[in-house]
Amino acid sequence: MPHLQLALLLGMTVALGPLALDAYLPAFPRIADDLGTANADVGLTLSAYVATLGLAQLIGGPLSDRYGRQKILFSGLAIFAGSALMVSQAGSLTDMLVWRASQGVGGALCAVSVPALVRDHADGADSARLFGLIGLIMFIAPAAAPSIGTLLLTLRGWPTIFVMLAGYAALLAVLLHFALFNRLTPRQRDRTPVRTLVTNYLLVLKHPATMRFIALQALAFSTMLVFITNASFIYQEWFGLSSALFSMLFAANIGAMALFSLLNRRLLLHFESVILLRIYVFIQAAAVTALVVCAFADAAYWAVAACIVVATGCMGALVPNNMANALEFFPKLGGTASALLGASQFTVAGVISAGSAAMGGSSLVPIVLIMAACSSGCVLLAKGAPAAVRKAKEIAV
Repeated sequence: MPHLQLALLLGMTVALGPLALDAYLPAFPRIADDLGTANADVGLTLSAYVATLGLAQLIGGPLSDRYGRQKILFSGLAIFAGSALMVSQAGSLTDMLVWRASQGVGGALCAVSVPALVRDHADGADSARLFGLIGLIMFIAPAAAPSIGTLLLTLRGWPTIFVMLAGYAALLAVLLHFALFNRLTPRQRDRTPVRTLVTNYLLVLKHPATMRFIALQALAFSTMLVFITNASFIYQEWFGLSSALFSMLFAANIGAMALFSLLNRRLLLHFESVILLRIYVFIQAAAVTALVVCAFADAAYWAVAACIVVATGCMGALVPNNMANALEFFPKLGGTASALLGASQFTVAGVISAGSAAMGGSSLVPIVLIMAACSSGCVLLAKGAPAAVRKAKEIAV
């Protein structure tokens, strides 16, 4: 299958995650009023989704290796859609937390399948470019999600947002069945004993270069998720901006991610992905450092937004390069390696973002300091990444 067609379908699948994360952000104040809770507490529903999105990948990845990408992916879509409908009926914060966690399980089975499918059909720089192309396509979802959420919130109320998510998952199942799996050459399934579903994780855990990239992605994603979790507070409460302006500023982040992704695809023709990865990590760290300065200086919202746009924009190039390097050394265990990466990414980020929601309910400073701590960890890991890759390749040979 041509890379463009594969990227289009997988990009639409990956878009399920950003839609579930971002579409209901403008509705936080309304949800808080309807459920009789604080805005910061509604942020816990995002953390609940992300945490289970991570943990469930530990099961979904090996199952995907053994039983096939299609079965696991379609099971995830069914769980995601059903849980979204239940969220739309939630009458309390507890109900919403439970069903958002369930929705995260479905999202996990979908999320773990996409990197595995990429690894099945590409490696090295080709893998990085394919991940970048998928990113370009799926950027439409997070760019449009807050605006879609605002529109549905205005027309029919916040439950309609989750009905829309269920409908998108159902549509995606139909498209993937007819346009992807009916035309995609299936990979040879893993026929080893079931106990290897656990022991395969040890192979990944013992690989120092892969674990470096897994840790790096967990911290980089945490930097972004801390912002996403607190975006409503930062823009709508701290700076008092309207839902419309909030949506525009959020879309600017996605636009920056798309620009970085386009630049990265061209640079990959001339430079190694691990070298570019290190550069993007350093740029992100510089932007977050500037954000900390702005927070302490009580800078205007546009200055804070500019720093955030650069910091989150780097993720458009950072993630595809990092994922390509993380999965490079496990061509036959793409699902397992992808699951460990996704589980670490979403679980660590979920815990850190939940902590940021609890600590940052009244001030911008704790939020940006948490982002800075995560970004600093990325710098330490990225600094020695090229040498780690060279050593791993020498050992493999």
